[in-house]
Amino acid sequence: MKSFLSEVSQAIYSKHQDNLANVILVLPSKRAATILRNEFLKTVKITSISPVIYSIEEFIEELANLKLVGNIHLLFEFYNLYKQLTPSDQQEDFYSFISWAQTLVQDFNEIDRYLIPPESFFTHLFNIKELDQFHWTNSEDKTDLQKNYLKLWKKMHLYYGKLNEYLSDQGLAYQGALYKQAHENCQQYLQNNATLKHYFIGFNALNTAEQNMFQAFLETGNTTVYWDLDKTFLDQEDHDAGLFLRKYKNTWPYYKTNKFEYISENYKSEKNIEIIGTPKNVGQTKYIGHILEDNQLEASKTAIVLSNESLLTPLLSSLPDSIDIANITSGFPLALTPIGSFFETLLEVWENKSEGTWYYKDLISVLTNPVAQVILNHRNKEVEDLLSAINKDNEVYVTDQQLGHITELNLLFPRQKKLLMSQVIENCLAIIIQLRDRYKIDENALFLEYLFGCYQVFNQLQQFNNTYGSITDIRSLRKVYSATVQLQTVDFKGEPVQGLQIMGMLESRNLDFQSVIISSVNEGILPAGKTHNSFIPLDLKVAFGLPTFKEKDAIYSYHFYRLLQRAKNIYIIYNTEPNSLEGGEKSRLIHQLTMLPQQAHNIVEKIATARIENEKTQLLSIEKDSMLLQSLKNVAQKGFSPTSLTTYIRNPLDFYSRSILGIKEVEEVEETIAANTLGTIVHDTLEFFYKPLEGQFLKLEHLKDMRSKVDEKVRNFFSKTYTSVEKLQGKNLISYHIAKRYIENFLKFEENRLKQGKKIQIIHIEQNIKAEIPVSSLDFKVYLKGKVDRVEMVDQCIQIIDYKTGKAVIKNLEIIGWQDIIEDATYNKAFQILCYALLIHKQTGLNSFKAGIISFKNLQAGVLPFATKDKNGNGAVKEHIIDQEVLDLFSHALEKLIVEIFDKNQNLQEKEIELYG
Repeated sequence: MKSFLSEVSQAIYSKHQDNLANVILVLPSKRAATILRNEFLKTVKITSISPVIYSIEEFIEELANLKLVGNIHLLFEFYNLYKQLTPSDQQEDFYSFISWAQTLVQDFNEIDRYLIPPESFFTHLFNIKELDQFHWTNSEDKTDLQKNYLKLWKKMHLYYGKLNEYLSDQGLAYQGALYKQAHENCQQYLQNNATLKHYFIGFNALNTAEQNMFQAFLETGNTTVYWDLDKTFLDQEDHDAGLFLRKYKNTWPYYKTNKFEYISENYKSEKNIEIIGTPKNVGQTKYIGHILEDNQLEASKTAIVLSNESLLTPLLSSLPDSIDIANITSGFPLALTPIGSFFETLLEVWENKSEGTWYYKDLISVLTNPVAQVILNHRNKEVEDLLSAINKDNEVYVTDQQLGHITELNLLFPRQKKLLMSQVIENCLAIIIQLRDRYKIDENALFLEYLFGCYQVFNQLQQFNNTYGSITDIRSLRKVYSATVQLQTVDFKGEPVQGLQIMGMLESRNLDFQSVIISSVNEGILPAGKTHNSFIPLDLKVAFGLPTFKEKDAIYSYHFYRLLQRAKNIYIIYNTEPNSLEGGEKSRLIHQLTMLPQQAHNIVEKIATARIENEKTQLLSIEKDSMLLQSLKNVAQKGFSPTSLTTYIRNPLDFYSRSILGIKEVEEVEETIAANTLGTIVHDTLEFFYKPLEGQFLKLEHLKDMRSKVDEKVRNFFSKTYTSVEKLQGKNLISYHIAKRYIENFLKFEENRLKQGKKIQIIHIEQNIKAEIPVSSLDFKVYLKGKVDRVEMVDQCIQIIDYKTGKAVIKNLEIIGWQDIIEDATYNKAFQILCYALLIHKQTGLNSFKAGIISFKNLQAGVLPFATKDKNGNGAVKEHIIDQEVLDLFSHALEKLIVEIFDKNQNLQEKEIELYG
């Protein structure tokens, strides 16, 4: 089956083969123009002068005799004009201006392309907004806010007129103004070029300026318009794909007596159509790779059309090895490249700088960025030292002085208190130069291409800002940069007529393929839905004939069905992921396709999911070889701590990592103080207060003295352990006051105990004890070590106390079976208490005392005592005394645990992760 452009080239050549030089061809896109030129190469058999081929944008510029102004250039010009038209005390900064100016320019484009009389239009718009505002307040007395609100609408006509005049004086115009001027120049152009034959090829939705010009050209009798549509859609009165062409056929005077050229009947031919739903966006690209691999499609006759062009990167990673040539018609957005996003991050970090300090997360995000590491590659040691110092000193905000004087860091983190925008842009350009030199050494051609794109952006911004001086802060620079890189693309080099074709929906205009794969055919993407990025209300658009979402949906419908017209193998893929911003509901175009099938269409619907093998999780197991056993003996010689043994009970693999390999958690900045850090501060403060009282009876005078020093000491230990109290804010400031409150509540708890008549003697505070644990089956010594928070005598009874800043409850300290205590991590607090009791027993020989926990979150419960329940678990609790019987039973259980640890026939077996109270 011949393609549309092939048929058109042959038809034109057959009419003008003797005089192609007098033929002008106009197409919707540069891509279509390139393909048509290639079709002429195939068609023309003798040496001949080529016809002139324009894209519509190029042809409009030719007619208008003006140059299209770039979007960013336009914003600078507009802002310069805005400042001239606005009193200085009412002017917005560039950042605020951009927020509404971009939308306003889009509306100006629409107004001009559709030849709307501006004075009447803007008068209606202002009256509507004034009426809306009046109903809002139901009052004729307007506030300053309301008056300012109306000023924009009142000045729109002024901005419109002055902007057109201002640009025209420089030989420039925005797109809509180009169309309007081209429309005005049309008759003069036709008079000057009466001998030329014009062909307009493959158009669909025309704005008013285009419609008038096309009809003017047709009336000369020397112009032909070739429409690219199937008769099926033209004849169906309610089919959106033919909405515009039916209108032109029925309303243009020319077609009352002349043929409507080039209506094909290919859609009804035999087609294999697969409609595939698959979850996630990346899942779609993976399935496209599966289609290409399994169906052996001829690559040069196949197109992948990306309705969502952000899927380009995962698609390229999903192409099978059999695809050796691919041509990507749309460039890759510079904003999605590593270099483009790096400068976005850098500008955001510079914007966030406050009073000579850098937020540590901002600092780390730059220093750990792969692009920054290319610059800092010979400074790795200094950067590592800097990051370590930030983590060690818990620096949430890092000063310029702490960054040192590394030249490269001066580029990445400018030290000036107030940066001029010229300096910021020059800084970015200097970074680009350094990166260029490094990438040249590595011969990294792709990243050099990305760099060149960013260089063009910053060079352009530098030129515009030097001319206009509009960017006065980093916030504005970042916004303009973001808008620019979104529009800038890194173009791929390829042969447009060879290999697999990968394109966006607009690039597919006028092109035909044997096999077509269309992705993201979901509502909200294809068609885009009721998006409304405009200041113009819907009813006003309808009244003045401006396009609404109805016309935009019809454009998407046309492009979709035009792709299907001549294709034989069609694969339509949509995202099935529920509640997705980009998917979840299949497009109405799919429903229409399945509800109105053609007789020769073989339509198959299916759901595709990734092949997942549900493998059972294998828990790790480490065999105890001679080296591991020796490491265990070394730990035993130094002494097992209660924490290390409870870690073993919870998960032997964690015990192996921490106690044998010595792997510690990565030290990171605590932006919000961690629970263990708060516990350390409370422990250190109480140690300072109580350590001098060892051997003494606690008195109310002691507590009074302590209370007078709480603020000072908590402040000191907070600064020592975490950070300076003066730097605290938010949750950390609350944590500081919580630490104070914990200490104050504890001292009040102590005071109540004394007032109740209890005699409390402080025996030991934060005492480190190490004692041997006899294990008869082992031929080496095993030690237990621990730091006991407090040992006191209360009314002639020794009591061991363990402080907990977290929540603890009585059930964690009551045990029933002694085997449970070495197998179930639920009893870890009871296990620790018994370890401390055994250590005190080994050190002092005492064999009768109590032990418990003081929970700072549960102080009203007093000392939570250790206890043993009887074996039937009926709730009867023994005395809370830890006597020789209890110590012997625990020693026996502890010995069994240690024997298990050293049993070479029993591997260190990972346990399922569980949560314990």
